[in-house]
Amino acid sequence: MIKAGIIGATGYAGGELVRLLTAHKEVQIKWYGSRSYIDKKYAQVYQNMFQIVDDVCMDDNMEELADQVDVIFTATPQGLCASLVNDEILSKVKIIDLSADFRIKDVAVYEKWYGIEHKSPQYIDEAVYGLCELNREAVKKARLTANPGCYTTCSILTAYPLVKEGLIDADTLIIDAKSGTSGAGRGAKVPNLYCEVNENIKAYGVASHRHTPEIEEQLSYAAGRQLTLSFTPHLVPMNRGILVTEYATLLPVKKADGSTALPDYEQVKDVYDKYYQNEKFVRVLEKGVCPETKWVEGSNYVDIGFVIDERTGRIIMMGALDNLVKGAAGQAVQNMNLMFGLPESEGLDLVPMFP
Repeated sequence: MIKAGIIGATGYAGGELVRLLTAHKEVQIKWYGSRSYIDKKYAQVYQNMFQIVDDVCMDDNMEELADQVDVIFTATPQGLCASLVNDEILSKVKIIDLSADFRIKDVAVYEKWYGIEHKSPQYIDEAVYGLCELNREAVKKARLTANPGCYTTCSILTAYPLVKEGLIDADTLIIDAKSGTSGAGRGAKVPNLYCEVNENIKAYGVASHRHTPEIEEQLSYAAGRQLTLSFTPHLVPMNRGILVTEYATLLPVKKADGSTALPDYEQVKDVYDKYYQNEKFVRVLEKGVCPETKWVEGSNYVDIGFVIDERTGRIIMMGALDNLVKGAAGQAVQNMNLMFGLPESEGLDLVPMFP
């Protein structure tokens, strides 16, 4: 039985971790960390856990926690995990960090986009970017995993095969993304109040959103060169879900007779299938079917679809996921399963909820 501790257990991502790990047959949660609710029963914070979780919330003492558990999940704001981790802790326990502290390999880029000093840059190179579908073997060997963000997971997986195989001009890539309000966290903020969000849709972080360099870095690895792209997120009035719509110019491919032409539907579909046909949690949809957030809600699935616009020579790629599951807690559990040699889908066989 794997003993787990969660720092930040009362945020939305932390609460989802509790929900998933409570049902995981190989895990026992030993520590529900929350600065805001120390000594308060967890079920009083999340009443849905009444008579399911009897524990009280504890602090974020990672050194004490490391002596009691096998894995620590940090579902905390940027900067906290980096300020707590050290050699002694990493010698005792595996860490899965749901913040951005170890996602970006260039510390100067991290500090520029997040506006804070990185407290433990010595671990950045060691940390594995925990997008399982791309880095599975590295995750298996990791002691520190950087769990990707929700926008980034959806944006990267949707475009990755076409960037990797050179079917699109990645320099023309534009990502339009929309998120439910839980993506902004549980803290009280005026822009997230019901009257501000309901019956409204708005762009934010335009040309400045901090997930931009994370997407660029991972897709640059796929392209084999440095990419610069446009990413614009929007807030929509729903609880959960990410929907990305991505646009790029198609590049000609060589035909059997030696001539070149833009790829057709079957050629693009073959590329997606090459990368994802054996991936349990990535579903490439049938022709003419567009992803919807409703069809992945409450699950660890990513749904991907595409349409070729022959008139413009561009392709429209679409992806949808639940930002709290595959975009956060579910992906963290998927990483944990790999790190401990468990079946990757253990605890994650979640049928999407509808309605």
